[in-house]
Amino acid sequence: MAGRLRALRTQNRLSLEALAAQVGVTKSYLSKVERGLSEPSISTALKIAEALGVEVGRLFSEEVEPELVTVVRAGERTPLGGPEGSRYEGIAAALPGKRMVPFVMYPPLDGPVEAFKSHRGEEFLFVHQGRAELEFPDRTVRLGPGDSVYFNAAVPHRCRSTDGEPAQILVVIHDEPDAGDDRVPPLP
Repeated sequence: MAGRLRALRTQNRLSLEALAAQVGVTKSYLSKVERGLSEPSISTALKIAEALGVEVGRLFSEEVEPELVTVVRAGERTPLGGPEGSRYEGIAAALPGKRMVPFVMYPPLDGPVEAFKSHRGEEFLFVHQGRAELEFPDRTVRLGPGDSVYFNAAVPHRCRSTDGEPAQILVVIHDEPDAGDDRVPPLP
């Protein structure tokens, strides 16, 4: 139950303190349950399951939940559209409750540059193939295969492929939403 409880709690974006308050136990006790140092009573397990919105059997199952592990093959990516000249493909788009938004970006080729964009959270780019420029208001970073950039996504930014070939870039956006805000951050 220990590993499963922690995964379900974090998937539901609940702190130990918040879940403990809903269940009517102490944070310390719930922490011990998550670490496998204590076993909850049946009534406590039922309360935990109710607070997490799951059947109590899921707390004790040895089976890995499909929504806790997802595999997306290259040909199964979800087309997400994008601004003119750009293309995005979602990775793990069907996985609920995720805190990171991964996708593959094919930025537009040399030519008209799109407007700067910014959003909450953090962003990570890894150039898998081709060459690109990631532009910030005060500088431009040239990137080649294997290069990566991690930055605060509130800094205005835009990206384009260079050298006449479309780049293929893995992008991961992380955003810790406000309480009650379950929206995923927008695409750049």
